[in-house]
Amino acid sequence: MQLTVYGKGRVERAIRFARESFFAARKYADLDDLNAQAAQWCAGVAADRPCREDPAITVREAFEREKPSLLALPDNAYPCELQLPVTAGKTPYVRFDLNDYSIPHTHVRRTLTVRADQHQVRILDGAAVVAEHARSYDRGAQIEIATHIDALVEHKREARHHRGLDHLAHAAPAARTLMLRAAERGSNLGNITAQLLRLLDRYGAAELQAAIEETLASGAAPHQNPVRLALERRRAARGAPPPIAIKLPEHVRDKDKRVTPHRLDIYDQLTAEADDDKQD
Repeated sequence: MQLTVYGKGRVERAIRFARESFFAARKYADLDDLNAQAAQWCAGVAADRPCREDPAITVREAFEREKPSLLALPDNAYPCELQLPVTAGKTPYVRFDLNDYSIPHTHVRRTLTVRADQHQVRILDGAAVVAEHARSYDRGAQIEIATHIDALVEHKREARHHRGLDHLAHAAPAARTLMLRAAERGSNLGNITAQLLRLLDRYGAAELQAAIEETLASGAAPHQNPVRLALERRRAARGAPPPIAIKLPEHVRDKDKRVTPHRLDIYDQLTAEADDDKQD
């Protein structure tokens, strides 16, 4: 097709013919049904219309006359996948064609590549395929692979466990030895960590450290129950009342965290600059 006004008009007329003759008031069940109807329309109505250059013959007859002069199609199918770069945010999804497709949580905050055909959406990181989905033609849908979501949930659970364990070991260093012994016995470390954190909130770091050391020295099972009993014995020996659990919001619990102060000599530089301005 020549890049001229005449060629532009031929393209626009062909598009208008397809819209008015094929798409107008047509019903279809899915994309495969639409393509089947389109193939039937091309072989029927579209091929039987008069040829514009020679109205005495049809488009079908004109094609048969020109077929001997046409090159044969290549044996290898032409790649017709849509390919475009996408950016994954902090959530394990990438957006394509108004829908969100899940990816492994290990590939968030990266630029990935989407390759899609009529039936499948593939998401690649370089040359590696990280996700394959059936293509959806909905709007605003989330197409997920269960293993992607399960892996993210497990990752967050482990992150919470390690965060709690680090906080516990910082407050009561003996807890690290207790947890190592519990791991050797195959105990539920997550449950032990959660229970020891509750004891830390009720009794304080010093008492918890002493109770854990007493439990380790006695040879008792590395579990939260012997630690709780040791804390109660120490409380009874002091004659202190039973502790009352007070649940505070996170921002209140974090108010006593250690904050590294910044340098103060930068303020001297500001004062010196102000004095220079006055002298000017």
